[in-house]
Amino acid sequence: MSINSRLSGLRDLDATARRAAVTEAAGLDAGALDALDPARGLTLEAADHLIENVVGIIGIPVGVATNFTIDGVDRLVPMATEEPSVVAAASNAARMTRGHGGFRTSTTGPVMIAQIQVVDAADPEAARLRLLEAREELLALADAQDPMLTSLGGGARDLVVRTLPTRTGVHLVAHLHVDVRDAMGANAVNTMAEALAPRVAELADGRSLLRILSNKADQRLIRARAVFDAELLGGAQVVRDIVHASAFAEADPYRAATHNKGIMNGITAVVLATGNDTRAVESGAHSHAARGGGYTALSHFELGEGGHLAGTLELPLAVGLVGGATRAHPVAQAAIRLLGIRTAAELAAVIASVGLAQNLAALRALAAEGIQRGHMTLHARTIAASAGAAGEEITRVAERIVADKLIRLEHAQDVLAELRSVR
Repeated sequence: MSINSRLSGLRDLDATARRAAVTEAAGLDAGALDALDPARGLTLEAADHLIENVVGIIGIPVGVATNFTIDGVDRLVPMATEEPSVVAAASNAARMTRGHGGFRTSTTGPVMIAQIQVVDAADPEAARLRLLEAREELLALADAQDPMLTSLGGGARDLVVRTLPTRTGVHLVAHLHVDVRDAMGANAVNTMAEALAPRVAELADGRSLLRILSNKADQRLIRARAVFDAELLGGAQVVRDIVHASAFAEADPYRAATHNKGIMNGITAVVLATGNDTRAVESGAHSHAARGGGYTALSHFELGEGGHLAGTLELPLAVGLVGGATRAHPVAQAAIRLLGIRTAAELAAVIASVGLAQNLAALRALAAEGIQRGHMTLHARTIAASAGAAGEEITRVAERIVADKLIRLEHAQDVLAELRSVR
C-alpha cells in the first residue's frame, strides 16, 4: 500500500491518538505499533538478554517525522531523541522539497572492511605481494566462514594490503572487503578476519595482532540530494545566506563540527529508533568528514536552477535489518514496520535523507531568525515539565513563558505557582 506522509493535524492529537493515526496512514494492522507504548515495549527480562548487569531501562521519546518523499516513496520516519525541535524541524524541511520531488539517493553497496594487522614481518613490501598473490585462497577461506551470507549473494569481494609506517615500525595491514547484504556486518567480518589471521601471518612471515572491522566504512557510502523551494525557505536572500553558511562549514573545522552535529541530530535519532549502532555510524561519519586530512562539512548547499537551493550529503552508513538490537528490541521492530522498508539500503536512504533535512532546517534558522527562536519555543514544554507542571498545566505554562519571552525554569516555576494559586 502506498502511503501519504503528509499528516496534517498530527501534532494536535495526544500520543495514543497519534500512534493510531500513524498506524492507519502507514497501512499497518491495528496494534502493529503497540511496542511504542512504554507499557508494551522492552521488558526488563528482555533487556537482561541485551547487555550485562541490567538494573533498569531508560525511556527516550519516539516521534514521527512527516512529509518525507524518498526515491519516489512516501515514508513516515520514527525518530528517537530527547532534543526538542528535531522532529518538527525535519518534517518542516521535508515539506520544502516535496514540490521538487523529495529526496533522491544512491549507494555504493553494503561492503564492510575488516582489518588484519601483521607485525614483525622482516620484508613487509614483499609480504604485501605474497598476500596479494594468495588473494583467491584468502577470499575463499573468508567465504567458508559464512555459508548463509554467501547463499544470500554476499561474501568476500576483495583483498587490499597496505604497508603502514608507525612509531613501532612498518606494519602490514590487510583489508578484507565483504558484502554483508542486509546486516550491519560487524560479526560477519570479525569472524572472517579472525579465521584468516593465522594464514595471513604465515604468508607474511610475521605475527598477526588486531583482527576487527573498521568503522571507517568508506566502501558503504550513501548519498542524498534534494532541491528545497526558495519561496518556502523565505526568499532569495535566505537561499544566498544558507549557501554562505554552507561555505563557512566547508572551510572552517570549528563551524563544521557544529554543522555536522546538526546532521547527526537527525541521523542518530533514526539509527537509534531502528536499533542500530549509533556509535558506529557517528565514528564513520566523522572519519569521512576528515578524509581529506582536515575536518570539513559532510553536506553542501548551492544555488540551484530557478533560484532554489540544492542540497547534497554523502557519508558512510553501516546499518542493518538483521541481527543485534534491530531484531531483538520490540520498539526497533515496530519502527522498521512503520518505515515499510525491506532492505538495509532502503534504511540507509531514509537515514541520509533525514540527515540532510535536519541540516537544512538548522541552516535556515541560522540564516534567518536565529536558532533560538524556534528551538526555545519548542523547548518551552520541556521547561514547563521541569518546573513541575503536569497534564494541561504543561501547555498553559509553555504558552505563557513563550508569550512573555522568558523561557527559563525560574519563570516557569513562577507561572506554575500563579496558575495553581487561583484554583
